[in-house]
Amino acid sequence: MKRFEYTQKKDTRSGFGAGLLEVGRRCGDVVAMCADLTGSLKMDAFKKEFPERFFQAGIAEANMISVGSGLAKAGKIPFVGSFAEFVTGRVYDQVRQSVAYTGANVKIAASHAGITLGEDGATHQVMEDLGLMKMLPGMVVINPCDYNQTKAATIAAAYHDGPVYLRFGRPAVPVFTPEDQPFQIGRAVKMISGSDVAIFATGHLVWKAVEACEILEERGISVELVNIHTIKPLDEQAVIESAAKCGCVVTAEEHLANGGLGDSIAQLLARHRPTPMEYVAVDDQFGESGKPDELMTKFHLDVPDVIAAVERVMARK
Repeated sequence: MKRFEYTQKKDTRSGFGAGLLEVGRRCGDVVAMCADLTGSLKMDAFKKEFPERFFQAGIAEANMISVGSGLAKAGKIPFVGSFAEFVTGRVYDQVRQSVAYTGANVKIAASHAGITLGEDGATHQVMEDLGLMKMLPGMVVINPCDYNQTKAATIAAAYHDGPVYLRFGRPAVPVFTPEDQPFQIGRAVKMISGSDVAIFATGHLVWKAVEACEILEERGISVELVNIHTIKPLDEQAVIESAAKCGCVVTAEEHLANGGLGDSIAQLLARHRPTPMEYVAVDDQFGESGKPDELMTKFHLDVPDVIAAVERVMARK
């Protein structure tokens, strides 16, 4: 039985663009800035409707972050956007000192994240960004799963007082969450209730986990699927409750195994409820150029990999 279906595929970056435009209409303090990638980040509609509230930084990401911090200190709510690699690795010092350390109300919009960036290759396929950003004190880290959730997350980020890192991607993926969903930062969404194994998935891997659950259910395995859209703050109660009920867990993310969602959950369970656990994540390696779907398969981020992780962890239960 199919629990979730979709009628279209859309890129999550377009969800960000739609959310930015909507929150811009709601709040006159929202401003946007981009590092010469306005079209890629789908900020065009905001720029067209609010030209006086849009600033083009050019290929100067460090300056963009610093200016964004200044705008925040002046009472604005700035969304600063570029590729995820450029607004983390390239400008980590500015993010750390000007945004996180000062607690500036800056929203870092990070597009083209993960292996699904595809043909642009390893230099652009950042897979360590969640770890980099969650280690910064006070930084909220959000990784939504589809167009609708990204739109809702963007709006929620604007109303959060403090720095936010919002991650989204380029490929068109299934839209399967509600159109007008509530979005609460730090509150996980239980998508399927089960009793044999808990899967905690984030971003593009949520749909992969949904497909895996259908196959596992046909095999008589009861899966609890939890959508962890907020990496930090982590919904600790939801994780502990599902782990306690199922007795074993799998984490699934388009990120390196080091430093991502899996590590956050492992640390939590080690402190409160040691539980057999398996990761679906990229091992200690960089990406490469290729088609997104082929890369997801090659780097073991596909439906069979989720199923294999479930089988491994249940054998250790």
